[in-house]
Amino acid sequence: MVHMNQGQGETSNALQNRLKPLIEAAIVELCSSTNTSFPEKMLIADLGCSSGPNALALVSVAIEAIHSHCLQLQQPPPEVCVLLNDLPDNDFNTVVKSLVMLRQSNKPAVVTVGITPGSFYERLFTSGSMHLFCSSNSLNWLSKVPEDLTRNWIPAYDIDEHARSERLPMVLEAYAQQFRKDFTLFLELRAKELVPGGRMVVSLAGRRSDDRASKFSHVWEVFAQILSVMASEGVIDKAKYDSFYVPVYGPSDEELREIIQAEGSFSITEMRVHDFT
Repeated sequence: MVHMNQGQGETSNALQNRLKPLIEAAIVELCSSTNTSFPEKMLIADLGCSSGPNALALVSVAIEAIHSHCLQLQQPPPEVCVLLNDLPDNDFNTVVKSLVMLRQSNKPAVVTVGITPGSFYERLFTSGSMHLFCSSNSLNWLSKVPEDLTRNWIPAYDIDEHARSERLPMVLEAYAQQFRKDFTLFLELRAKELVPGGRMVVSLAGRRSDDRASKFSHVWEVFAQILSVMASEGVIDKAKYDSFYVPVYGPSDEELREIIQAEGSFSITEMRVHDFT
């Protein structure tokens, strides 16, 4: 089992800053809907929150946006419930302490907080209860290694460079199919949990085009090459090396668009693509 590492550093801050205007826009849309009255309560969740200093970054932006928008409209702010999600092995002790501080810092506004451990590839919340989902650099993690590879004993990274090169299209296609299944399921589950007109703001590492030999893939290639040298020198067992799979995939923007449109529960308000920094 894996979970998100603590988010920190300049790259992490840059990612949060890129999401901030999107979260603020989502809050304005939720609060300004012409189809419903001004909401009396709002439920917000961060999926894959990790446990570092940025665990509260996205939900904090949402809370600030709610207060700012209500101040402009001269409306009392709604009651806000903040829920943080990650896998059970996450360091939730640290997260809970941060949540208590978040709640205290927002008095006299009514802000309740909670933890929802579990995989976001399963139901996490009651039907039609959530207003906003946020997620940053979490959905690259697959629910499992592609079964086509493990069932047929196809290593993701072969020690032999020629064999590895020949298998690369097959391996990448297996990962792409697994991502399609997982992301489709993710969309279906979140659609059931959102209120009508609810919003979702998501970021993940990927690539600009359908060229799968991208920087994202190269990161793992370098890692695999180091391990292959260790396996060839007997430092690690070859059988273990052959069974080494990283359950991570970086989709292209077109892949995401196609999956979202095919699943049908969501419409894309805005999609931004940034270069690696």
